Amino acid sequence: MQSRLEAQKTSPAAYNAMLGLEMFIRKSSKLEPSLVELVKMRASQINGCAYCIDMHSKDARAEGESEQRLYALNAWRETPFFTDRERAALAWTEAVTLITEGHVADAVYEEAKQRFSEEELVNLTLAVITINGWNRLAIAFRSVPGEYRPAVHKAEGAQK
Repeated sequence: MQSRLEAQKTSPAAYNAMLGLEMFIRKSSKLEPSLVELVKMRASQINGCAYCIDMHSKDARAEGESEQRLYALNAWRETPFFTDRERAALAWTEAVTLITEGHVADAVYEEAKQRFSEEELVNLTLAVITINGWNRLAIAFRSVPGEYRPAVHKAEGAQK
């Protein structure tokens, strides 16, 4: 597999605009980093983005996420491994990612509204929108998975 082009080099301004959203989600959204990584992984699974699945599984592990939860993520409804808040976020992620399949059902919204403040729900939605955008960039331009290394290694740092 060979990449078609590197978006960040071809259009730095557009890439930086996407990074702006990413930085907001990471630093200002007040959402738990572990939750955001689960959302990114789940949307990437739905979209079939190998590059982003590789990236976010590594980021999640670096943040201390368990292998068990990562392996079970695509079957999260059938496992006891996720909190009610995470389940609401994953259902929201699926509904927003698969928007053409019935839009976002009222039941999904009501569950998310019980687990997230209005501000958190907007920020969660921006996280889903952003990862869907990254997925489309990576898929369209055939970003090659495998070489990404997370910048933060909290799990490793805790072992030292």
